[in-house]
Amino acid sequence: MTEMPVTLQHIRAARERIAGKIERTPAVPSQCLSDRVGQPIHLKLEHHQTTGAFKLRGASNAIAALSAEERSRGVVAASTGNHGRALAHAAKLEGMRAVICMSKLVPENKLDAIRRLGAEIRIVGNSQDDAQQEVDRLVAEDGLVMLPPFDHPDIIAGQGTLGLEIVEQVPDVAAVLVPLSGGGLAAGVAAAVKGLSPGTKVIGVSMARGAAMKASLDAGRPVEVEELPTLADSLGGGIGLDNRLTFAMCRGLLDDVVMLSEDEIAAGIRHAYEEEREIVEGAGAVGIAALLAGKIGATGPMVLILSGRNIDMALHRKIVCGETPSTVERAT
Repeated sequence: MTEMPVTLQHIRAARERIAGKIERTPAVPSQCLSDRVGQPIHLKLEHHQTTGAFKLRGASNAIAALSAEERSRGVVAASTGNHGRALAHAAKLEGMRAVICMSKLVPENKLDAIRRLGAEIRIVGNSQDDAQQEVDRLVAEDGLVMLPPFDHPDIIAGQGTLGLEIVEQVPDVAAVLVPLSGGGLAAGVAAAVKGLSPGTKVIGVSMARGAAMKASLDAGRPVEVEELPTLADSLGGGIGLDNRLTFAMCRGLLDDVVMLSEDEIAAGIRHAYEEEREIVEGAGAVGIAALLAGKIGATGPMVLILSGRNIDMALHRKIVCGETPSTVERAT
């Protein structure tokens, strides 16, 4: 395999750097899913992370790697919500300025959580690409340091620490299902998992509505897609036409990518609540949804990453009460 820009060595260094700043989340067996597919299924409860999503790993590592001069300037990022919350949290711990740029599609509950952490919020346009234009302006005019949500070596390495934990907690894992958006989580987890257990498959899971990484992998290069409302709102946004890292890493490391309908994602959210007693957002439910939909065959122990819990609770109540996505009023 061609040497990747983020390696097992980088990920191990990230784990030392963020020790004490993030939670080591459990990987628990799901008896219901195990019985359903006839193989051991474990749920990696990353939605129990301090800010409610895996993003705190990458944000904490990226901020810890900044120089004193860079910290004095403050940080800025575009986000669909969870990266912004993580960056705001990590910056607040260091007494740093943080500006988070988001589109009009980001749910209000995620905006409120970021505001409570003291970060500045800029709402720009109808896509993450629109929000990125404001990030570029703030970098050029105000001198802020950009820490993007996925295409950054320290972000990827931080997310990869989750993969280290998975292999330690489930040593015989045959496959890992990882939510796929811009590819920071998928690239980091795959680099860690395959660095420790080369035979383990890593499968990306995304929504059918506006999945930029899947479209890019199919095209053989980064491409733009229309960003659409989806129950898996954290998986929205483009990967950037000038993507430097995650596209190549996902192309080289992922064994497959599975796509889900809105109905299937809703079923995953309901199952997590009714059978696993877990509240997860749409992006966090995609691994469960893929198994329930029969889109992945289990040939050995599997780990499903429940990546986040930051769902609007009014929306969650409607979904678990059986409303279909076409009749659910999304908080976008």
